[in-house]
Amino acid sequence: MKLITAVVRPERVQQVKEALFQAGITGLTLSRVSGHGGEKEVIAHYRGTRVMVEFQDKVQLQMAVSDPFVDLAITAICTAARSGEVGDGKIFVQPLERVVRIRTGEEDNSALTPLQEGSPVRSSS
Repeated sequence: MKLITAVVRPERVQQVKEALFQAGITGLTLSRVSGHGGEKEVIAHYRGTRVMVEFQDKVQLQMAVSDPFVDLAITAICTAARSGEVGDGKIFVQPLERVVRIRTGEEDNSALTPLQEGSPVRSSS
């Protein structure tokens, strides 16, 4: 099980969400964040004053996935979020020790979004 965190451009969120859903990944959390990566600083004018914009608006998506979905998620995010310009974002993959579904008490892979009929990945168990 892995926790995938992706930071992407706000204008790419809809495409990323659709690509993840097509890959069978439907459980995700979205947060609006600000950050600074490789982008150049932007000078904006606000009420007649020049202002340096140090942090860019981004969207952070987080999803807990079972191992068969890790590469599918990364491919879906990269394909949908890539513009080829600096500032497209990053993907971070971290191991998950334990997952518990609060409603049922299910744990680990059973607590993650189940595979649906027609999903791109089939369980071997």
